[in-house]
Amino acid sequence: MPFTVLLVDDEPLVRAGLRAVLEAQPDIEVVGEAADGAAVIPLVNRLRPDVVAMDVRMPLMDGIEATRLVLRTVPDPPKILVVTTFENDEYVYEALRAGADGFLLKRARPAEIVHAVRLVAEGESLLFPAAVRQLAAEYGTNEARAALERAALTDREEEVLRLVARGLSNAEIAAGLTLGIETVKSHVSSILAKLGARDRTQAVIAAYESGFVAPS
Repeated sequence: MPFTVLLVDDEPLVRAGLRAVLEAQPDIEVVGEAADGAAVIPLVNRLRPDVVAMDVRMPLMDGIEATRLVLRTVPDPPKILVVTTFENDEYVYEALRAGADGFLLKRARPAEIVHAVRLVAEGESLLFPAAVRQLAAEYGTNEARAALERAALTDREEEVLRLVARGLSNAEIAAGLTLGIETVKSHVSSILAKLGARDRTQAVIAAYESGFVAPS
């Protein structure tokens, strides 16, 4: 079955461009479009997409609030891929903190757009660009540092979290640490549980905000 995608952007040309790129792929199907975040919930409930490609700035309801609503009200919610013009946009960071699963620039090349959708659909978040990692570090708090200390990660879990924060997939981490992929998946699941993180993206945000991983 192909990955299904809902496009949410107030610019018709952006939606048309994303649709053309994604529908050229045999394993991706665009099942709907919306021009504002306010239309997302009924469309998600009706279409049940695997991924919502969500513009972060829209006139009635922005992508941050739409992301919060999806994750709070939809059972088994779709993955959310934030799509925006500027990589150093604080709106992007707030959307990621709200629970978005990945980040994509509108000027990305077609191959990068396709890769982003597949990666998010498969549950392995995108590497944050340097500007967003810097924002995460600037948002750091004593509370975030204390939360990471309370998580009491093992040495191996700390090693895995650093690699997750670098954007490596489970397979890449397994190869780098000479571990089985199921072992890596087990470590990632344990990290998420200990941090109280919904997914890898939230764990990476915790890693940067706590100062456990420094932006490079």
